[in-house]
Amino acid sequence: MDFKYVAYTAEKKLVNGHLTAPDEEKAVAQLNYLNYQVISIRSTGSLTKFNKSLNFSFGSQVKPKEIIMFSRQMAILIESGIDIVTAIDLFKTQVKNKVFAGILDDVVASLRGGTSLSDALAKFPKEFTTMYCRTIAAGEQSGNLDMVLKRMADYLEKSALAEKKVKSALTYPIIVLVASVVVVAILVLFVLPTFTSLYSQLGAKLPLMTQLLLDVASWGTKYGLIVLGLMVAAIVGTFIYTKTPAGKINWDTLMLRLPVVGPIVQLNELARCCRTISMLIKVGLPLPDIMTMCIQSAGNRIVSKALSDVKQEMMGGEGLGQPMAKRHIFLPLMVQMVNVGEKTGNLGSTLSTVADSFEMEADDKTSAAIGLIQPALTIGIAVVVGFIAVAMLSTMYGIYGQFNAK
Repeated sequence: MDFKYVAYTAEKKLVNGHLTAPDEEKAVAQLNYLNYQVISIRSTGSLTKFNKSLNFSFGSQVKPKEIIMFSRQMAILIESGIDIVTAIDLFKTQVKNKVFAGILDDVVASLRGGTSLSDALAKFPKEFTTMYCRTIAAGEQSGNLDMVLKRMADYLEKSALAEKKVKSALTYPIIVLVASVVVVAILVLFVLPTFTSLYSQLGAKLPLMTQLLLDVASWGTKYGLIVLGLMVAAIVGTFIYTKTPAGKINWDTLMLRLPVVGPIVQLNELARCCRTISMLIKVGLPLPDIMTMCIQSAGNRIVSKALSDVKQEMMGGEGLGQPMAKRHIFLPLMVQMVNVGEKTGNLGSTLSTVADSFEMEADDKTSAAIGLIQPALTIGIAVVVGFIAVAMLSTMYGIYGQFNAK
């Protein structure tokens, strides 16, 4: 059975943790043998099983901010002289996510069985990426695990912040666009048909603009569901296609070539690349391994392919800056700073500076793009609604004029 305990050590230090024993009496005996004064102890066997089942079904429910918090607090606890198992147990007392708590239980069990922290975390690739585990392994080998955990926390935090900024910037325009489509659909499918029947009963002669608008409304009423179905099918088909190897490449190529979006995507990808290389160099990993992990972490397959080609030429003795200069995907600033970093032996710091520069530029471009999209959407809505209002009002005045003439 598994037990969770809280106890005092011989030095009157409060500790908590888990252990396995046949029953509660034997568990207390084990703790007494370690000179622990037990304060409380309880069985957690059913809870552990429940957490493991949750981890099996919903492993992806652990959020990036929870991994960041884990990394940062583990760094603080280890730096304070607390052993890894106790540090994880202390951290787990504030974890509210049952999935994450179950993962940490498994990690602790692996550590007590003699497994290293990096290998224990590698059992959960959805939560702890290959790069994360390799970085932890480097920290274990060098004896600087606390420093490595801090750098990993900073890296993950900056990556998450960059993604959050893009999502936040796009939220408002998407809401406005959806609201615009809904408003126009309601006008065309429900409001205008009412006017159509009214004008037919009155036998009014309609202006060309109004007739055209009513014809569109009539067509939308008859074939609106079919058009909606075709649109949904097109969206689903596009989504499925982008999951195929050829579709992924074509989609990533398109994202880089779009007039406004392309430069933003490129800057974000290069910032991520620079940040990854910088962090892993400071951790102490060899450059070939760093390039492999950088390739794996790239979010765009065109960038990933370019990095693969750079790695091959780098392994051939050309360095890093020279192969990058041959490919237009890598911006001049990045190439120049890589060359400087290679010459001065300070590649990690120079690439960190480049990452900060690219992230700032990407933020500026994103804000500028959103600043253009919002008024464009507003003007578009105003034009459509104004066109409908003018068409309806002009027809109503025309009908009044015909009645007065009679």
